[in-house]
Amino acid sequence: MGGIPAEKKSRDVTMFCGKGGVGKTTSAAATALNRAAAGRKTLVVSTDFTPSLRDIFEVNSSDKPARVTDNLYLDEISYGDVKAQWEKKFGPQMYDVFSTFVDIDYGEFTSFVATILPGIRDEFMVDYIRELSESGRFESIVWDTAPAGQTLGLLRMPSLMNHHLKPAARIYSSLKATPNMKRSVLGVIREWQELSDRDMEFLRSRVEFSIVTIAEALAVRQLDDLFSEFNGYGLTMDRLIVNQVVEKADSSFLETKARMQQGYLAELKGRYGLNSCILPLLPYEVKGIERIREVERRLFGQIDQQAG
Repeated sequence: MGGIPAEKKSRDVTMFCGKGGVGKTTSAAATALNRAAAGRKTLVVSTDFTPSLRDIFEVNSSDKPARVTDNLYLDEISYGDVKAQWEKKFGPQMYDVFSTFVDIDYGEFTSFVATILPGIRDEFMVDYIRELSESGRFESIVWDTAPAGQTLGLLRMPSLMNHHLKPAARIYSSLKATPNMKRSVLGVIREWQELSDRDMEFLRSRVEFSIVTIAEALAVRQLDDLFSEFNGYGLTMDRLIVNQVVEKADSSFLETKARMQQGYLAELKGRYGLNSCILPLLPYEVKGIERIREVERRLFGQIDQQAG
């Protein structure tokens, strides 16, 4: 497996995904630190609604974004951020339409759409990152996602939204309402389809994908589903990080664990043609800049190392 292809190197967004508890946030933090150290103004952002970026970096500031070091900032996206994004783009228009036949005030309506309907939330999560990228405020964005199942829902949402919106024009055009209302609804639908197209193209052309896993059965088996989903949407994984690998087995327990892991590492090596990296099982929590730098040195000191 070689390094990252040249055409990928210009992508300014790196997404980290994988099942919960495998080290996504740690890998994202180390990558962001590396980009910032190289002189690039970098944002590390979490779209997990139970985030831990501030804990890992030991940042107490509630600023959005919060400064970590020179060139490095972090943010954790909340329900409120998603709601504001949706409201800015479509809130007033959609409310004008629905309030003609649904008795609901504006605040209740926007809260319902942005937080209760998961498809809307996921769509605008992608759009939020796209707009950050296109704003030019940061030279590099490192994106720490929610656990794999939620991430797949997020990634498939632009495509699904577009698919399900296609018959919507016909449905809404059949409503018995004023011509002005019909035009308003159809205009919103068209804008939403265009947004979904832009977000899907953003994922394909501007985002570099890293998957983090551990050398255990459930995590390894889940990779097939992840790769299948990604390929189905024309998205390509760029890097595989295998975390918590035993390197110094100084007890019978660790010797047994190491033998088990070697079997899965060999399987990963044979199955996925990816640029890969192994991160060791550490005897301490990775918290604070110095600990994250240790992971950074390991992560970027073996760019071309294969797993196994």
